[in-house]
Amino acid sequence: MIQNELLFILGVFQLVFYIYIAISVSYLLVFSFAGLFSYKPQPGLNGKNNKIALLIPAYREDDVIIEVVNNALDHNYPKDKFDVIVIADSFNQDTLAKMKDQNIILFAKDFEISTKSRALNYALRNLDDDYDIACILDADNLMETDFLIKINDAFNRGFTAVQGHRVAKNLNTNFAILDAISEEINNNIFRKGQRVLGLSSFLIGSAMAFDYGLFKSMMKEIEVVGGFDKELEMRLLSDRNRIEYLPNAYVYDEKVQNARVFSKQRRRWLSAQFYFFGKKFLPATKMMLRNGNFEYFFKSLLYLQPPRIILLGILTIMPILSYLTSSNQWLMLWLVALIALILVFLFSIPKKFYTFRTLKAVLVLPKGFLLMSLSLIRIRNANERFIHTKHTYNAFQIKRKKNNTGKI
Repeated sequence: MIQNELLFILGVFQLVFYIYIAISVSYLLVFSFAGLFSYKPQPGLNGKNNKIALLIPAYREDDVIIEVVNNALDHNYPKDKFDVIVIADSFNQDTLAKMKDQNIILFAKDFEISTKSRALNYALRNLDDDYDIACILDADNLMETDFLIKINDAFNRGFTAVQGHRVAKNLNTNFAILDAISEEINNNIFRKGQRVLGLSSFLIGSAMAFDYGLFKSMMKEIEVVGGFDKELEMRLLSDRNRIEYLPNAYVYDEKVQNARVFSKQRRRWLSAQFYFFGKKFLPATKMMLRNGNFEYFFKSLLYLQPPRIILLGILTIMPILSYLTSSNQWLMLWLVALIALILVFLFSIPKKFYTFRTLKAVLVLPKGFLLMSLSLIRIRNANERFIHTKHTYNAFQIKRKKNNTGKI
């Protein structure tokens, strides 16, 4: 009798768990398939050159910041229509001296508690309000020479928030390759696929731009350790602002190069994800019921979605367990979900990554699954303190080696 009850409880648990996994995979499948279709934003309605504040918050990034500043200044946009603004937190004096010789606005400030939102708010309080657009870069980001032109064009079409196409600037390790692939999968599903189906693009933390006045007013109310882009995203969606995505506006971003950085970065991301689900789910539910703001509610639900590497690990393990326990019905169900997830990868991974180098990188996926699982265990309080990912990869030659198609 007790054994039958235990089997029943286990069956119910497996059913609920399968529904959760199946819904997560189904969402990825729908939007990854949508990402296969072309999305080409229309040209702007006028040729106005808006004034852009190019904001670069940086914490102890002495190794890469000069390269980033040089790249930002060398841009095909009217020089009197954009300012490069670096918020340098805890930098060496030698680096600060070099930046002072550049034609930039420099705020050197050692914050007692360092966060990106704190650095941005400090700059916004000390800048004039004669800007039209606030564009955010990370301290390792390199822009294509026409990036600001395309950002400006989107604002001339009436958008108040825009996400550019962030891609890898380094493929020098197995983890860097996997991180680069993950970035492109995200671009296909959460940005391009969303826009193809008429929804807002997701933000990603950098290579993004906002109406300056709107950004400043939102940032005044934001003080978070991690995930300030998620806070911005939810505030924009709650007010029904549509977030544009520009698939041909490229910014190059350093990918993680080893297991230690991978684990630290993912723990920060997971912590922010669960934090914002807890913070936004009930307000989003109320807003959907009262005002019919479905997109805001839909986005809050997605914070419960497990990372893809965890999904892949689960969907590899569960069919094996079902086979070992002779549960043929569950075996088929888990295999269907696994095949659907494989299709997500096939739909989303760019052709340039179908190489032997990628195949070699795939061999570290089990290690990545283990690290992500450990990150879930160690996630508690991770969003209450600043976790810095140091950047060291120098790649200024990227822009010199390519044309404006974004292809190296």
